[in-house]
Amino acid sequence: MTRDTGGGLVLPSYRRDDVEAHPPLLSPGYRSTVARAPAQPLVHLPQRLTEITGPLLGDGRIGDLDHDLTRQHDGEPQGQRIIVHGRVRDGDRHAVPHTLVEIWQANAAGRYRHAADTWPAPIDPHFTGVGRTRTDADGRYEFVTVLPGAYPWRNHDNAWRPAHIHFSLFGRAFTQRLVTQMYFPGDPLFFQDPIFNSVRDPQARQRMVARYDHDATRPEWALAYAFDIVLRGREATPFEDEDDHDD
Repeated sequence: MTRDTGGGLVLPSYRRDDVEAHPPLLSPGYRSTVARAPAQPLVHLPQRLTEITGPLLGDGRIGDLDHDLTRQHDGEPQGQRIIVHGRVRDGDRHAVPHTLVEIWQANAAGRYRHAADTWPAPIDPHFTGVGRTRTDADGRYEFVTVLPGAYPWRNHDNAWRPAHIHFSLFGRAFTQRLVTQMYFPGDPLFFQDPIFNSVRDPQARQRMVARYDHDATRPEWALAYAFDIVLRGREATPFEDEDDHDD
């Protein structure tokens, strides 16, 4: 889409999602949203040239092992090795090429490498839990990592987060940074997780669940999961508020 500014300059414009698949900013079951959700109506700001140019995400920003979280240290991390791959598309089903995809996650015991995470699960000295890569010309990406463990959090009684991997993606411009979580099929903790269930549309909720991919599974090496991400439109992957990505 394009928009004429009236001065002869035609800027690309990005349509809003067609459906309300994304979780509300205020979701009472997710307790921390009660304190940080905006109390006033949101104000839509027009897109200007600085918001729609860039980002400059060249290969020089990506290290050789940034995509492989199992080879970033002197030893191998504990846990089930997995491959996570997929394709990033826009609302018109077009590939989003050469864009930055970042992930972060807990280790196989369900603990983050973070000072604020102090529950009694072991820290893996060979696993930091952070990776990044760029999509190729067809919008495809791939990570090698380990299956994250579930972990407790103090949102409600006996609360445990399902196993998940956080994703951060850039679209066509620097300000189009979107954050979501990828879950694993058949997780028994879905029923009591208010973050997962804050997505009200059941079909949209399932778009956050990866698919086991036996064809991409590598014999005697790693299981594979496919996770395609759609940035806009009726099939958009639900995205969380940027401030929510610490949970």
